[in-house]
Amino acid sequence: MTKKLVDKVLGFIGFEDEQEEEQVAAESQDSLFRAKKGAVVSIHSQRQLRVVVAEPRSFDDAQEIADHLKNRRPVVVNLEYVETELARRVVDFVSGAVYALGGNVQKVGGGIFLFAPNNVDITSELKETEKSLFPWMRG
Repeated sequence: MTKKLVDKVLGFIGFEDEQEEEQVAAESQDSLFRAKKGAVVSIHSQRQLRVVVAEPRSFDDAQEIADHLKNRRPVVVNLEYVETELARRVVDFVSGAVYALGGNVQKVGGGIFLFAPNNVDITSELKETEKSLFPWMRG
């Protein structure tokens, strides 16, 4: 026990056996080799992305759109042929779901919206040239 205490004191001061240093270095190289050997790298890390296109006919379809977003699928919603009041309710409901999931909304055209979950980035170069179908919806 006193030998270990003396070794610790000498080690603290900087006087260690060279044999111990070599052994520690060899052990650390072995552990690095084992860590590299066990690493698995996926070549195909990006999976295919499925985009859902929806044309809701009733407010009940809004929940189905939100379910797609919860499953991390972007949804293009076509509201061109839907009554204005129903379209407003669908956009409000799905926009709330997108907000809760940390996603994004992008108006693509007159009455067409892209709702994307947080795993999808939207980059837009569209200019606002027409008057919006929904005056309360900007951009």
